[in-house]
Amino acid sequence: MDTATEGSATQQISLPLDGVQVIELGTMITAPYTAMLLAELGAAVIKVENPESGDPFRATGGGRYGANFIAYNHGKRSLTLDLKTPTGQQVFRKLLEQSDVLVENYRGGVMDKFGFGAEAIRAINPRLIHCSITGFGTSGPYRDRPAYDAVASALSGIYALAVEPDDPKLVGVTISDNVTGMYAANGVLGALYERERTGRGRRVEVNMLESAIGFTPDAFAYQTRNNVKYGPSSRIASSQCFAFACADKKLLAIHLSVQSKFWESFLKVIEAPELAADSRFRDRSGRVSRYHDLNAELTKIMAKQSRLYWMERLEKADVPFAPINEIPDVFADPQVKHLGTFGETQHPTEGRIVSIKSPIRVDGRRRNNAPPPTLGEHTQEILQELGLVNEP
Repeated sequence: MDTATEGSATQQISLPLDGVQVIELGTMITAPYTAMLLAELGAAVIKVENPESGDPFRATGGGRYGANFIAYNHGKRSLTLDLKTPTGQQVFRKLLEQSDVLVENYRGGVMDKFGFGAEAIRAINPRLIHCSITGFGTSGPYRDRPAYDAVASALSGIYALAVEPDDPKLVGVTISDNVTGMYAANGVLGALYERERTGRGRRVEVNMLESAIGFTPDAFAYQTRNNVKYGPSSRIASSQCFAFACADKKLLAIHLSVQSKFWESFLKVIEAPELAADSRFRDRSGRVSRYHDLNAELTKIMAKQSRLYWMERLEKADVPFAPINEIPDVFADPQVKHLGTFGETQHPTEGRIVSIKSPIRVDGRRRNNAPPPTLGEHTQEILQELGLVNEP
């Protein structure tokens, strides 16, 4: 039974994609994340994996149930198939006939080798939504290159907005992979909605390069509209974002945005009349153009008191702020705990699994995530559903 716990009540709930069956032919992040997002909305996801090792992400933490795999694969069932064999192809064809969505992130030509190119899939099931995810698209000079998160983030300009040229280091989170999964899920949802009217399936194509570019529209708007080249400090200067180390060495973030009231309230909090009188920072344009000078002045002030001291005063003054939480701190944050962001389940053989619940609530509720599957965990169960093996 699917349940959701919100507050103190545990209730069975329905979700928008209940009754939708999704096949995932995915490895690593882009396709698995797409399918996981659909599962969080209620879709029944069958993850098709090769019998030998399955999704390579399984082994990144050792064994076949590593943390990287867990992060992108809850709410699915695992079916092992060798698509190079006639038997595997027969089972996969049966799956296609009975499913609503196929999500895959194979390189161009791989599906054709299995006998399941775009036209073949359309002939098998004209109502199927076929979502194909690639690194660079299906044509062009880069089409056959391998693509991973860092490659797309570099080509798209994202890293130019994050990496200091004088001390180049890659830090931070997975961006290009994750946002590609989000765009792909969005495309699938749109195609499913259209199918309700037309009865027609669609081929939805998403590539990592364009997804990463699409995720940073402001940098391109500044380039084309104002001929301003964005760099690592451009957005934070424009938005007046700051990070400070306080007297107790704890970190604090402040975002003053464009409203003058936040700057004025912040000045009262830090009790710095000399900054208020400084002609360099009197108006917002000066604070933006002289961002690094302003940051240096504020850094000295914020280092004089503890983080808690500043947080109490910033909250009273209604200035946008937050402690820079380390990952363990996030679990204990009062707002995160109130929201019930993290859910816990038990896998029959792998034990306790903690996952992030979908940020999307439907009628105020959401389901807990089923734990990610072990390799081939549901093979017999799915084959029975397809009528390809006898009941035990």
